[in-house]
Amino acid sequence: MSLANAGKSKVKKAHQYIGLAYIAPWLIGFLTLQLYPFLISFWYSLTDLNLFREPRFIGLDNFIQMFTANADFWQSFRVTFIYVLAAVPAKIAFALIVAMIMNQKLRGINFFRTVYYLPSILGGSVALAILWKLLFMSEGVVNHYLSFLGIPGHNWLGDPGMALTTISLLQVWQFGSSMVLFLAGLKQIPAELYEAGRVDGASRLRMFFHITIPQLTPIILFNLIMQMVNAFQEFTAAFVITNGGPLKSTYLYGYMIYQYGFDYLKMGYASALSWVLFIVIMIFTVVIFKSSSMWVHYEDAGDF
Repeated sequence: MSLANAGKSKVKKAHQYIGLAYIAPWLIGFLTLQLYPFLISFWYSLTDLNLFREPRFIGLDNFIQMFTANADFWQSFRVTFIYVLAAVPAKIAFALIVAMIMNQKLRGINFFRTVYYLPSILGGSVALAILWKLLFMSEGVVNHYLSFLGIPGHNWLGDPGMALTTISLLQVWQFGSSMVLFLAGLKQIPAELYEAGRVDGASRLRMFFHITIPQLTPIILFNLIMQMVNAFQEFTAAFVITNGGPLKSTYLYGYMIYQYGFDYLKMGYASALSWVLFIVIMIFTVVIFKSSSMWVHYEDAGDF
């Protein structure tokens, strides 16, 4: 090897070490705070771990008990699926509608964009959940204003048929992050497409379905996956607002994991519940990605 090539090789290795040094904080955090807990939780799911004794290996007993002898598991699964199916499409649709309004050239539009984004900054916080509870409790603000209109109030959080819908609205209300993405996508759509549509005599509704929606499908895909994952993991609303009630009508899966882990101290069983949730989320994510080739439009035809 010539001296010149040897020198280049040393420089290349030095650059590689510098690169590793730059990503070292992230790498350490990923290994210690994400990968290790992720792997150790699988081991715990095969044990009877609690806070008072060493874990004992019990094989698949936690999973067998979960599917065959735990009525709470199926109730929580049913409630969580309904919650996801209701909250995610409603949130995406609402975010798109607001983004289209925010895309108009109106006076003070930047102020309104900031205001509409605020709920997402506080998203998932206990304070926001408490606010929602104060709004929809029997003596809350919503019933108070309904009484002014002569409309009888409703037990929004105490009615088993209404409680899940009420906490689903909290998820929909935190639409700010999805709205910002849709707004960025709307600004990237070439104006020439709409001009061509108008020349061809297309109505606004037709241009919406044939130009706007296809151009936004990559953003819809991203929002769909992110909001679906968040909805499956929802915990704060069920814990703070309804405590899983009434009659376990809001017994979301995230709250059930917390309850088995910290109320009943069954850490091994809670780990098994977490792994089932992880598998369910992965299945839904893979299905959505596989189906995206049929409905997502990319400018580069998906080459990159």
